[in-house]
Amino acid sequence: MIRRATIKDVKKIQKLINFYAKKDEMLPRSLNELYENIRDFFIFEHKGKISGCCALHIDWEDLGEIKSLAVLKARQGRGIGKKLLSACMKDAKKLKLKKVFALTYKPLYFKRFGFREIDKAHLPHKIWADCIKCVKFPDCDEFALMKEL
Repeated sequence: MIRRATIKDVKKIQKLINFYAKKDEMLPRSLNELYENIRDFFIFEHKGKISGCCALHIDWEDLGEIKSLAVLKARQGRGIGKKLLSACMKDAKKLKLKKVFALTYKPLYFKRFGFREIDKAHLPHKIWADCIKCVKFPDCDEFALMKEL
């Protein structure tokens, strides 16, 4: 089941995200960052356990970002990531965003859903708002992808 995340989900979301961050497959998220942005998150819950998460973060009047898309290894290949991404994209359309982007180490996954690779220079608000605080800045090795809505 897909649902909006709640405060009680934060530590479980962090554990899931940081599992992949330790493998250098995504960026880590602090508890503070997750609590501040909990309203951005959708989770997939199966038998009372969180199997996946994904967030839609608003960056500007016409621009949103897909963040922290993660699915438990044991539950991958069952369409959970697709369902989470779909929930975020529906939310983006409901909010009347014109574009959604993702910074990822898995560009082929996002290309399957109509995202196209772009130069990070096309994301100035993102670069100066969040990326400048990242431990990998300015040597970011993530791919930037965008989808027009």
